[in-house]
Amino acid sequence: MAAMDAGTPSTKQRVCVVGAGPSGTAQLRAFASAKSKGVEIPEVVCYEKASEVGGLWNYTWRTGLDANGEPCHGSMYRYLWSNGPKEALEFADYGFEEHFGKAIPSYPPREVLFDYIKGRIDKSGVREWIQFDTTVRRVTYDEATTQFTVVSTCGGVESVEVFDFVVVCSGHFSTPNVPEWPGFPKFEGRILHAHDFRDALEFKDKDVLIVGTSYSAEDVGSQCYKYGAKTVTNCWRTAPMGWHFPDKFSTKPLLTHVEGSNVFFKDGTSQHIDAIILCTGYKHHFPFMAESLDLKTANRLWPDMLHKGIFMQTNPKCMYIGMQDQWFTFNMFDAQAWYARDYILGKIAMPSAADQEAEFNTWREREGTLEGDEENIRFQADYLQDLINDTDYPMFDIEQVVQLFLEWEHNKHGDIMGFRNYPHRSALTGTMAPVHHTPWLEALDDSMECYLADKPIEDTAEIASVKGRFPTCERARERAPGHLKATHTGRATRVHIMHTQGTPLGHVGATSLKGTKSKVNQAPY
Repeated sequence: MAAMDAGTPSTKQRVCVVGAGPSGTAQLRAFASAKSKGVEIPEVVCYEKASEVGGLWNYTWRTGLDANGEPCHGSMYRYLWSNGPKEALEFADYGFEEHFGKAIPSYPPREVLFDYIKGRIDKSGVREWIQFDTTVRRVTYDEATTQFTVVSTCGGVESVEVFDFVVVCSGHFSTPNVPEWPGFPKFEGRILHAHDFRDALEFKDKDVLIVGTSYSAEDVGSQCYKYGAKTVTNCWRTAPMGWHFPDKFSTKPLLTHVEGSNVFFKDGTSQHIDAIILCTGYKHHFPFMAESLDLKTANRLWPDMLHKGIFMQTNPKCMYIGMQDQWFTFNMFDAQAWYARDYILGKIAMPSAADQEAEFNTWREREGTLEGDEENIRFQADYLQDLINDTDYPMFDIEQVVQLFLEWEHNKHGDIMGFRNYPHRSALTGTMAPVHHTPWLEALDDSMECYLADKPIEDTAEIASVKGRFPTCERARERAPGHLKATHTGRATRVHIMHTQGTPLGHVGATSLKGTKSKVNQAPY
């Protein structure tokens, strides 16, 4: 296979990483791993617009603009637990048992996963590579010097730096796709995109319409039900989700228009709605990248324009991590980061343009034949295996994770409101997770202290005890006075807020349409 312009390691080389979420921190960890083995690595600079790592996992109550006047990146919302088993996203070099010192249940709240992400960063010692509260404004490439110019701002001060490589790790779940229907301007209720959804309690006793069939539609609807919505209606464009939702849920074909507070659907029916939540997907949007470097693709398993799902085909020194439609997440970002690192270090040569095109077409043709979730999962599993084969990223049992995904799907079809109650086995340690002490529908306090405890926490003394037993698990912020109380009836209609609830929690997953032929040029809802 012919090769061209593989990176040559040098102390003078510099790598720019855009974003310190799971993808960006994976890239930092990849370089830290090489350094720990005695490999000379380039200077690595990571720009993060927030004041902490974590990307989407770093919750903010803000919508619209962040504290620095920048568009809010996060789509996190309160009270969310992982919508997939933690065993499917476990870092191969840093397991949950290592971080927490014991086995924990399979579906953690947002705060627990955020702590896990931070734990690996702190262990890796790469925080010093991150410039927080820094927004990348422009990235351009000079063909003559074969270098990138990166313009950034922090506190109103502009900086200009030159780099040899750029790795874009800013994700693709921050710029919402917001369709409009006739009557929206005069709708007598609330309209918002899932990107701005922060608290299901806002919709208590409301008639809620969820537009879309993605993971976010599934979970936002479930959250509204759990926390007391009067009714939840889901409407679809391509196909309904297919889950067996409880009473208070209904399914409709796509809406056609609204009049006042009434929403009309394609089947000719209408109903009163208090709030419309658009779970209609996100756009791959990188306004800071020069046109020649800008990734333009639909949300699909094999993205456009990228060799190995990582390298810009027209300029492999520009890389993107985590841009696929996702079944695998954290461990896939790791595999991509390790592969990108080894190209930068000169350990992996870039194929010729012709060979790149041939490989791209092979994967793209297979993508077009996929039918059903299992084939989609196995496609991404094979991609992950392909990347790991060429690096020193720790191997784990990928087939076991595939089976875990299938078990997860089976459990969701059996009980969409109860699948989080099932335990799964770690592909790293072989340990079966314990069953959480409280069923998900009844678990109204999803603070980290309550989650890690062996039984529901009833008072502050118990909270202090749990903190003392797990000192490595740092709180994102101190719990506010008071706590959430409820009469456990399996429904959210008996929830009573006595004082301010503690740390806001949440999770947004990638979009997915169930029962479609494949995830190719897929509509976002």
